[in-house]
Amino acid sequence: MQQFPCPFCGERDEREFHFLAEAGKERPNTTVSIDDETWARYLYKQRNEKGEVQEIWMHLTCREVFLLKRHSVTMAVSESVSLRQGC
Repeated sequence: MQQFPCPFCGERDEREFHFLAEAGKERPNTTVSIDDETWARYLYKQRNEKGEVQEIWMHLTCREVFLLKRHSVTMAVSESVSLRQGC
């Protein structure tokens, strides 16, 4: 089982975490009309890159939302940064 570092709680079992999104993925402007293809691409298309990736995760136990930098092949975590304002 992999261990993920929560910025608040420290190292925890991966089963305590929930993947939220790819970091840097831009949501379409919903104040104007959006075609189905654009909306589907935003919801379902993932980059799935090999190498260093940045993802947004939540630690379900403490509800901390954070940016996780990891290698997508080796799964080695290089950084975990809180996304709370003022931290």
